[in-house]
Amino acid sequence: MRIAALIPMKWHSERVPGKNLRLMAGKPLFHWITECMLAADGVDDVIVDTDSDDIAKAVRDSFPSVSIHSRPVLLHGDMVPMHEIVTDVARDIQHDHIVQTHSTNPLLRPETVSAAIRAYLETDAHDSLMSVTSLQARLFFADGRPINHDPSELLRTQDLEPVYVENSNLYIAPRSLILERQNRLGANPLLFPIARDEAVDIDEELDFKMAEFLLGLHRV
Repeated sequence: MRIAALIPMKWHSERVPGKNLRLMAGKPLFHWITECMLAADGVDDVIVDTDSDDIAKAVRDSFPSVSIHSRPVLLHGDMVPMHEIVTDVARDIQHDHIVQTHSTNPLLRPETVSAAIRAYLETDAHDSLMSVTSLQARLFFADGRPINHDPSELLRTQDLEPVYVENSNLYIAPRSLILERQNRLGANPLLFPIARDEAVDIDEELDFKMAEFLLGLHRV
Protein backbone atom coordinates (compact mmCIF):
# COMPACT_ATOMS: atom_id res chain seq x y z
CA MET A 1 0.00 0.00 0.00
CA ARG A 2 1.42 3.37 -1.02
CA ILE A 3 0.21 6.85 -0.13
CA ALA A 4 0.88 9.97 -2.18
CA ALA A 5 0.66 13.51 -0.85
CA LEU A 6 -0.68 15.84 -3.53
CA ILE A 7 -0.03 19.60 -3.45
CA PRO A 8 -1.78 21.50 -6.28
CA MET A 9 -0.15 24.86 -7.09
CA LYS A 10 -1.33 27.17 -9.85
CA TRP A 11 0.49 30.30 -10.91
CA HIS A 12 -2.36 32.81 -10.89
CA SER A 13 -3.91 33.92 -7.63
CA GLU A 14 -6.70 36.45 -7.77
CA ARG A 15 -6.67 37.62 -4.16
CA VAL A 16 -3.01 37.11 -3.14
CA PRO A 17 -0.89 37.54 -6.29
CA GLY A 18 2.15 35.26 -6.59
CA LYS A 19 1.46 33.68 -3.21
CA ASN A 20 2.99 30.26 -3.86
CA LEU A 21 6.50 31.66 -4.44
CA ARG A 22 6.11 34.66 -2.14
CA LEU A 23 8.37 34.69 0.90
CA MET A 24 6.76 33.82 4.21
CA ALA A 25 8.88 33.92 7.36
CA GLY A 26 12.06 33.72 5.32
CA LYS A 27 11.25 31.15 2.64
CA PRO A 28 8.79 30.67 -0.23
CA LEU A 29 5.29 29.83 0.94
CA PHE A 30 5.23 26.41 -0.76
CA HIS A 31 8.29 25.28 1.22
CA TRP A 32 6.31 25.05 4.45
CA ILE A 33 3.74 22.50 3.29
CA THR A 34 6.24 20.59 1.14
CA GLU A 35 8.58 20.12 4.10
CA CYS A 36 5.60 19.07 6.21
CA MET A 37 4.51 16.38 3.77
CA LEU A 38 8.04 15.07 3.27
CA ALA A 39 8.38 14.69 7.04
CA ALA A 40 4.98 13.09 7.69
CA ASP A 41 4.94 9.40 8.62
CA GLY A 42 2.76 7.42 6.24
CA VAL A 43 3.47 9.55 3.16
CA ASP A 44 5.50 7.62 0.58
CA ASP A 45 5.75 10.22 -2.19
CA VAL A 46 5.02 13.92 -2.59
CA ILE A 47 3.58 15.21 -5.87
CA VAL A 48 3.17 18.85 -6.91
CA ASP A 49 0.58 19.44 -9.62
CA THR A 50 1.09 22.77 -11.38
CA ASP A 51 0.30 24.80 -14.49
CA SER A 52 3.51 26.84 -14.15
CA ASP A 53 7.04 26.18 -15.40
CA ASP A 54 8.34 28.65 -12.81
CA ILE A 55 6.71 26.77 -9.94
CA ALA A 56 7.90 23.43 -11.33
CA LYS A 57 11.50 24.74 -11.50
CA ALA A 58 11.32 26.16 -7.98
CA VAL A 59 10.09 22.82 -6.64
CA ARG A 60 12.75 20.81 -8.49
CA ASP A 61 15.52 23.16 -7.34
CA SER A 62 14.52 22.99 -3.67
CA PHE A 63 13.03 19.48 -3.39
CA PRO A 64 14.55 17.06 -5.93
CA SER A 65 12.66 14.10 -4.47
CA VAL A 66 9.26 15.70 -5.15
CA SER A 67 7.53 14.65 -8.39
CA ILE A 68 6.01 17.23 -10.74
CA HIS A 69 2.68 16.59 -12.43
CA SER A 70 2.01 19.01 -15.29
CA ARG A 71 -1.58 20.18 -15.29
CA PRO A 72 -3.23 19.81 -18.73
CA VAL A 73 -4.31 23.04 -20.44
CA LEU A 74 -8.00 22.18 -20.18
CA LEU A 75 -7.63 22.35 -16.38
CA HIS A 76 -5.92 25.75 -16.35
CA GLY A 77 -7.69 28.76 -14.89
CA ASP A 78 -9.34 29.95 -11.70
CA MET A 79 -12.73 28.30 -12.22
CA VAL A 80 -11.63 24.65 -12.40
CA PRO A 81 -12.99 22.62 -9.44
CA MET A 82 -10.29 21.00 -7.33
CA HIS A 83 -11.91 17.56 -7.65
CA GLU A 84 -11.16 17.63 -11.40
CA ILE A 85 -7.48 18.34 -10.72
CA VAL A 86 -7.23 15.59 -8.10
CA THR A 87 -8.97 13.12 -10.43
CA ASP A 88 -6.59 14.01 -13.26
CA VAL A 89 -3.58 13.25 -11.06
CA ALA A 90 -5.19 10.03 -9.80
CA ARG A 91 -5.40 8.78 -13.39
CA ASP A 92 -1.64 9.16 -13.82
CA ILE A 93 -0.34 7.57 -10.64
CA GLN A 94 -0.53 4.09 -9.13
CA HIS A 95 -0.67 4.90 -5.41
CA ASP A 96 -3.43 3.33 -3.34
CA HIS A 97 -4.43 6.47 -1.45
CA ILE A 98 -4.08 10.22 -1.97
CA VAL A 99 -3.63 12.86 0.73
CA GLN A 100 -4.46 16.22 -0.80
CA THR A 101 -3.43 19.47 0.83
CA HIS A 102 -2.60 23.03 -0.30
CA SER A 103 0.50 25.21 -0.37
CA THR A 104 -1.66 27.74 1.47
CA ASN A 105 -1.59 25.66 4.68
CA PRO A 106 1.85 26.66 6.03
CA LEU A 107 1.14 25.90 9.70
CA LEU A 108 0.10 22.28 9.17
CA ARG A 109 2.41 19.97 11.14
CA PRO A 110 3.80 16.58 10.05
CA GLU A 111 2.47 14.91 13.20
CA THR A 112 -1.04 16.14 12.39
CA VAL A 113 -0.83 14.70 8.88
CA SER A 114 0.42 11.40 10.30
CA ALA A 115 -2.42 11.32 12.85
CA ALA A 116 -4.96 11.97 10.10
CA ILE A 117 -3.55 9.15 7.97
CA ARG A 118 -3.71 6.75 10.93
CA ALA A 119 -7.31 7.75 11.70
CA TYR A 120 -8.25 7.27 8.05
CA LEU A 121 -6.62 3.85 7.77
CA GLU A 122 -8.12 2.64 11.04
CA THR A 123 -11.75 3.59 10.38
CA ASP A 124 -14.22 1.03 9.07
CA ALA A 125 -17.21 3.38 9.19
CA HIS A 126 -15.98 6.01 6.71
CA ASP A 127 -14.75 5.96 3.13
CA SER A 128 -12.54 9.08 3.20
CA LEU A 129 -11.34 11.90 5.48
CA MET A 130 -11.77 15.67 5.57
CA SER A 131 -10.08 18.03 8.03
CA VAL A 132 -12.32 20.47 9.87
CA THR A 133 -12.19 23.19 12.51
CA SER A 134 -14.55 23.22 15.46
CA LEU A 135 -16.84 26.25 15.78
CA GLN A 136 -18.89 27.10 18.87
CA ALA A 137 -20.94 30.16 18.01
CA ARG A 138 -24.59 31.14 17.69
CA LEU A 139 -25.37 30.65 14.00
CA PHE A 140 -28.40 31.94 12.07
CA PHE A 141 -29.88 31.60 8.60
CA ALA A 142 -30.29 34.84 6.61
CA ASP A 143 -33.95 35.09 7.63
CA GLY A 144 -33.03 35.09 11.34
CA ARG A 145 -33.82 31.46 12.13
CA PRO A 146 -31.32 29.91 14.56
CA ILE A 147 -29.24 27.03 13.16
CA ASN A 148 -27.58 25.41 16.14
CA HIS A 149 -29.15 26.85 19.30
CA ASP A 150 -32.34 27.91 21.04
CA PRO A 151 -32.30 31.72 21.56
CA SER A 152 -34.61 31.35 24.54
CA GLU A 153 -31.99 29.33 26.43
CA LEU A 154 -29.00 31.58 25.72
CA LEU A 155 -26.37 29.01 26.54
CA ARG A 156 -22.78 30.18 26.82
CA THR A 157 -21.04 29.72 23.47
CA GLN A 158 -18.54 27.32 25.07
CA ASP A 159 -21.46 25.12 26.10
CA LEU A 160 -22.96 24.90 22.60
CA GLU A 161 -22.58 21.66 20.69
CA PRO A 162 -19.74 22.21 18.22
CA VAL A 163 -20.36 22.52 14.50
CA TYR A 164 -17.52 21.94 12.07
CA VAL A 165 -16.10 24.05 9.25
CA GLU A 166 -14.22 22.51 6.33
CA ASN A 167 -10.75 24.08 6.60
CA SER A 168 -9.17 22.92 3.29
CA ASN A 169 -6.09 21.50 4.99
CA LEU A 170 -6.41 17.75 4.37
CA TYR A 171 -8.46 15.38 2.24
CA ILE A 172 -7.70 11.66 2.13
CA ALA A 173 -9.35 9.05 -0.07
CA PRO A 174 -8.55 5.84 -1.94
CA ARG A 175 -7.38 6.46 -5.48
CA SER A 176 -10.03 4.00 -6.68
CA LEU A 177 -12.80 6.02 -5.01
CA ILE A 178 -11.51 9.27 -6.53
CA LEU A 179 -11.56 7.74 -9.99
CA GLU A 180 -15.01 6.26 -9.48
CA ARG A 181 -16.66 9.38 -8.05
CA GLN A 182 -14.40 11.95 -9.74
CA ASN A 183 -14.30 13.66 -6.38
CA ARG A 184 -11.67 13.94 -3.67
CA LEU A 185 -14.14 12.69 -1.02
CA GLY A 186 -16.52 9.80 -0.66
CA ALA A 187 -20.13 9.84 0.50
CA ASN A 188 -19.25 9.38 4.18
CA PRO A 189 -16.03 11.18 5.13
CA LEU A 190 -14.49 11.05 8.59
CA LEU A 191 -14.27 14.56 10.08
CA PHE A 192 -10.77 15.17 11.44
CA PRO A 193 -10.54 18.28 13.67
CA ILE A 194 -7.47 20.51 13.49
CA ALA A 195 -6.87 23.42 15.88
CA ARG A 196 -7.58 26.86 14.46
CA ASP A 197 -4.03 28.14 14.91
CA GLU A 198 -2.73 25.25 12.79
CA ALA A 199 -5.50 25.18 10.19
CA VAL A 200 -4.96 28.62 8.66
CA ASP A 201 -5.76 28.59 4.95
CA ILE A 202 -4.53 31.57 2.94
CA ASP A 203 -7.32 32.97 0.79
CA GLU A 204 -6.75 36.68 1.31
CA GLU A 205 -3.93 39.08 2.16
CA LEU A 206 -5.01 39.17 5.82
CA ASP A 207 -4.68 35.37 6.00
CA PHE A 208 -1.11 35.65 4.71
CA LYS A 209 -0.22 38.16 7.42
CA MET A 210 -1.88 36.08 10.12
CA ALA A 211 -0.06 32.92 9.04
CA GLU A 212 3.29 34.71 8.99
CA PHE A 213 2.63 36.11 12.47
CA LEU A 214 1.70 32.67 13.83
CA LEU A 215 4.77 31.09 12.26
CA GLY A 216 6.86 33.69 14.08
CA LEU A 217 5.23 32.75 17.37
CA HIS A 218 5.87 29.04 16.80
CA ARG A 219 9.55 29.69 16.19
CA VAL A 220 10.04 31.50 19.52
